[in-house]
Amino acid sequence: MPRPDSGHALTMPILRKAARPLLASVFLSGGLRTFRDPHSVLSAADPVVQPVTDRIPQLPDDTVRLVRIGGAVQLGAGTLLATGRLPRAAALALAVSLVPTTLAGHAWWKTEDPDERARQRTQFTTNLSLLGGLLIAAADTHGKPSLAYRSRAAASSGRRRVRRAGREAGAGVSGAVHGVRSAAASVGDRLPVG
Repeated sequence: MPRPDSGHALTMPILRKAARPLLASVFLSGGLRTFRDPHSVLSAADPVVQPVTDRIPQLPDDTVRLVRIGGAVQLGAGTLLATGRLPRAAALALAVSLVPTTLAGHAWWKTEDPDERARQRTQFTTNLSLLGGLLIAAADTHGKPSLAYRSRAAASSGRRRVRRAGREAGAGVSGAVHGVRSAAASVGDRLPVG
C-alpha cells in the first residue's frame, strides 16, 4: 500500500525542475542586459559601487567593469540555477548579487516624486521576495540530509565503531589472559611434583 505522502515525493522533483528556471529567468534577462550595456545602469550603480570599492581595495575601481561582472555573475549563476547544475551555489551567488542591485536600482527612500517612490518601493519589495526565494533554493537539499547532518552522523557512527572495537578488543584480551591461565594450570597439573 503506498504511503499517504508518496505523491509529495513525486511532485517535488517536478516542481524543482519548473521553479528553478522561473526563478532564474529574471536574472538571465537582467544579467544579459547589464552585461551587454552596463552604461544603462551606471548612474544608479555608481553611488553603491564607490563606497564598496573604497572599503574593499581588491575590487576594481571601475564602475562599468563591476557592473559588467555583476551582470556576468547573474547570467552565469542564472544559467546554472535554471539547468539545475550546482543549484544551491548558484542560488546563493544570485542572492549575493541581488543585494547591491536592489540598493542601487530601487532606493525608494531617496525618491521625492510620490508615484516614482511607490514604483521603486514595489520593485524593492519584489527583489526582497526574490531574495527570499533564492535563500530557500540555496538551502534546498532535495529532501536529502544536509552535508552538516551527514558529517555529524558519520562522526557519531565512527565514535560508536571505535567504542565497539575497544570493547571487542578488551574482551579478546580478557579471553586471551583467561586462555593463558587455563593453559598454565593445565600444564601445572601435569608436571610431576618432586
